[in-house]
Amino acid sequence: MPNATRARLIGMSGSLRTGSYSKAVLATLGEKFAGRADLRIYDLALIPAYDEDCEPDNLPAPVRELLSSIAEADGVILCPPEFNHGMPGVLKNALDWASLSTSVLASKPVAIMTATRAALGGPRCLEQMRVVLDAMMARVIVAREAIITSVHDKVRDGKLVDETSLESASAAVEALLREIELWKAAVIRPGFN
Repeated sequence: MPNATRARLIGMSGSLRTGSYSKAVLATLGEKFAGRADLRIYDLALIPAYDEDCEPDNLPAPVRELLSSIAEADGVILCPPEFNHGMPGVLKNALDWASLSTSVLASKPVAIMTATRAALGGPRCLEQMRVVLDAMMARVIVAREAIITSVHDKVRDGKLVDETSLESASAAVEALLREIELWKAAVIRPGFN
């Protein structure tokens, strides 16, 4: 059950695979920050392909639920694998739905990271996410991002166990939580318009 004093975060991996390394990274971060944030890992398997004919009044139920969950969250963590030098289509599809008329990601703080089996992969996926999120007016946390390479060697039993990688991913979440705290403080400050 969400706690009002903790940040509400949505995590999306863009991977549908059972045993996804990206989901393992998100699950590990959820445990690490459990005292400060409630992280819900969002399953994108039920999100249909983007169809402009459905917007804005005829959205499929899974899409309405996704948009509502993002709107209610204080921040978002995206941690996809890199597929063919880019972000997975599953994640891009979800972001396309989220961009409808008034983007639910507009002004929303977003931390980006990637987890890849390759030794050198990840930067192109990060760049694609930045471009898409910029078009949606999301507030990407540029101070920190994480690339977890050779992730298959760094996850055991569904948890990220490599300390260096966990520190890097945790730094991105710390930056996200700081941004959320600053935003909340600014919004509730008397005289702020």
